[in-house]
Amino acid sequence: MKKLIVGLAGNPNVGKTSVFNQLTGMHQHVGNWPGKTVERAEGSFKHGDYEYDIIDLPGNYALSAHTIEEIVSRDFIVDDNSDVIINVVDAANLERNLYLTTQMMELGANLVLALNMNDFAKKKDHFINIELVSELLGFPVVEINAKNKDGFDELLTTVEKVAANPIDSSIKLSYGDELKQHLGELQVIIEQDKSLCDVPSIWTAIKLLEKDSIVIEKVQKSSISSKIMMEVDKIAKHLIDIFDEGAEEVIANARYAFIDGLMAEAVERPSVEKETTSDKIDKIVTNRILAPFIFIFLMWLMFQLTFLIGDPFEQLINQAFNMLGSWVASFISNYYLKAFICDALIGGVGGVISYLPIIFMMFLFLSILEDCGYLARAAFTLDIVMHKIVGLHGKAFIPMILGFGCGVPAIMATRTLESESDRILAMMLVPFMSCTARLPIYAIFTAAFFSQHKGTIMLLMYGLGIVVALIVAAIFKRTIFKGMSSPFVMELPTYKLPSLKGVLLHTWEKAKGFLKKAGTLILVCSMVLWALSIFPMGVNYGSGDSYLGMIGNAIAPIFTPLGFGTWQAAVAIISGLAAKEVVVASFGTIAGMEEIDEEGMSPFLHDLFTPLSAFSFMAFTLLYTPCIATIGAIRQETNSNKWPIIMCAITLTTAYVVSFLIFNVGTLLGFH
Repeated sequence: MKKLIVGLAGNPNVGKTSVFNQLTGMHQHVGNWPGKTVERAEGSFKHGDYEYDIIDLPGNYALSAHTIEEIVSRDFIVDDNSDVIINVVDAANLERNLYLTTQMMELGANLVLALNMNDFAKKKDHFINIELVSELLGFPVVEINAKNKDGFDELLTTVEKVAANPIDSSIKLSYGDELKQHLGELQVIIEQDKSLCDVPSIWTAIKLLEKDSIVIEKVQKSSISSKIMMEVDKIAKHLIDIFDEGAEEVIANARYAFIDGLMAEAVERPSVEKETTSDKIDKIVTNRILAPFIFIFLMWLMFQLTFLIGDPFEQLINQAFNMLGSWVASFISNYYLKAFICDALIGGVGGVISYLPIIFMMFLFLSILEDCGYLARAAFTLDIVMHKIVGLHGKAFIPMILGFGCGVPAIMATRTLESESDRILAMMLVPFMSCTARLPIYAIFTAAFFSQHKGTIMLLMYGLGIVVALIVAAIFKRTIFKGMSSPFVMELPTYKLPSLKGVLLHTWEKAKGFLKKAGTLILVCSMVLWALSIFPMGVNYGSGDSYLGMIGNAIAPIFTPLGFGTWQAAVAIISGLAAKEVVVASFGTIAGMEEIDEEGMSPFLHDLFTPLSAFSFMAFTLLYTPCIATIGAIRQETNSNKWPIIMCAITLTTAYVVSFLIFNVGTLLGFH
C-alpha cells in the first residue's frame, strides 16, 4: 500500500479541521473561531490503494515569520517531505483566501485547492467558474462540503493523481514585468549556491526582499551572502524609485494584482455585496453600546441554565454516592478499611464526580456559543477595553476566553500573538480566568450559602477574574511590558447552526478529561489526604490532631485576615495546587460520608464559613496559583523557569489582596 503525506493548509475558519476530522475520524474539536489550531494535528486513514498521513496545520493568512503558527505551517511546507498540500479555502471569501495560496505557489508546493463553504458563496450571489480558476492557478480545484463530505472522493482521487505527477504551482504566477525581471536577476545569484536551492529560488528572492528574518539568517550562512544581500539592497532601492513604495508593499500589491485578475476572469459577483444574515445580527451583537450588555446577559443566562439543568442530576449522583457509601460500610468491619473506602474513595473522588453534570452543561453551552460564532464577537467587542484602556492587543482576549475551559490550551493559544511581550503577558493573565476545574468549588459554596442566586454568583466569579486580569494587565503594560500594542484585526466568522455531533463530541472530550483526572490525580490526592486525616493512630478521623490538621493549623493563620483561618480551609487551598477539583475532594475527604447529607456538604461548610468568608474563599481559589499542568504549560511555552515563578507570585499576591479587601471591606459594610 502506497503512503502519502498530505498537509491541510488555509486561512483560519475555512473548515480545515472539519475536513481533517471527516477524513481521519479523529475527534478534534472544530471551533468556529479564527486561530483555534495552534499546533499541527496528525491523523491517518486509508483510501483505495493509499495510506494517508494527514497533518492539520495552523490557520494562517500568510507565510511570514511573524507568529509561531505561521512558522509551524511554513516549516512543514518548506522542510517536510509532503506529497501534496490541500489548500482549503472559503468560497465566500475567495479573494482574501487566495493571498495565502499565492505564497504557497511561490514555494512551488504541490497543491490541490479544496473549495469549501460554497453554500455561503451562493447566498452572497458569488458564482465561481471552477474550471477557469483551476486553469488560471495551474493546479486542480475541487468543490467540497466539509460538513457532509460531499466531493471528498473526488478530492482524494485528485490528490493521488497530483502526488503521482507533481505540479510546480509557481509556473502560473505573474507579478508584472518590472518585478519579474528583478526577481529573475536575484534568482540567478541565489542559484549559484546549491545549499540555497532546497527551496525554489523565487521564494528565497521574494522573502529576502520582504526582509524575512529566518530567510536572511539562512542566506547569511552562504559563501556568497554579501553578493546576494548587495543585490537585494540594490533591487529594494530601485523598487522605491520606481513605485515609491518599499519592496514588501510592491510584492503584496503584485500578489493582489494576480488575485484581482483571477477574480475578474473566473468569479461573478454583484456590484454591491448583499447584506448577509451575519451582517444584520452583527449590527446588534457588535454594537459598541449594546455588545457588553449582551455578553453579560448571555454569560448570566448560561450560568443560570447550567445550574437549572445540572443541579437535579448532581443531587441524584450525590445521593447515589451516599447510598453506595452506606451500603459498602455495612459490609466492612475494619475501621481503617471502612474509612479508606467510604471517606477517601467515595467521599473524596465521589464528591467531585457528582459535579460532572454541572461541568458537562457548562462545556455544552460554551461549545454552542463558540461554534455558532459568538465568542469571536465577544473578543472583538472587548477590544476597546483591551486595547485602548489596558494597552494590550485585543487578540489576547481569545486565550483568555479559552481559559474558561482549561488553562493549558489557553496558554498554547497565546502563540497567535505576534509580539513576544504581549504573548508572555497574556500567559500571566490566563490563570485569572475561571476554568471549569473551579466549577465544583463554586457549586458547593453556592449550594451552601447562595442557593437563590447561583447564576448571579457564578457571573460575579467569572467577571471578577476578567476585571482583575485587566487591572493586572494595565499595571504591567505600563511597567514591565511597556508599549502600546497594535490594533485588533480579526476575521469574524459567519454565524452558523452548531453541529449537534460536533458540540456533543467537544463536550464529551472535555467531560472525559475531567473523569480521567478524577480517576488519577484526584484519586491519588484523596488517598494522601485520607492518610493524613486518619493518622497518627488513635486520633479522631479528620480532626485537628491528625497530621492533616497539624499541617492546616500551621498554615491557617496566614488566611485568618481573609476570613477563613481554619485548618480545613488551609488544607483545601494547599491541595488545590495539584488541581482545583482537589479543593472539593479535600473537603469531602475531611468531612467523611457520614457528614454529607442530601444537600451535599452544606452542613459541614456552615461550620467553617459565613456567606462573606465563603465568597472570599471562592475569590481566592479563583485567583491564586493555578494547577501544576498550567504552570508546566507556561514553562514549556516560554522555555524558562523565570516566567512560571513570576506568574505564581503575581497570582498568589493578587488573590491575597483581593480576598483581603472582599472580607474586610465587606465586614466594615456590615456583611457577614
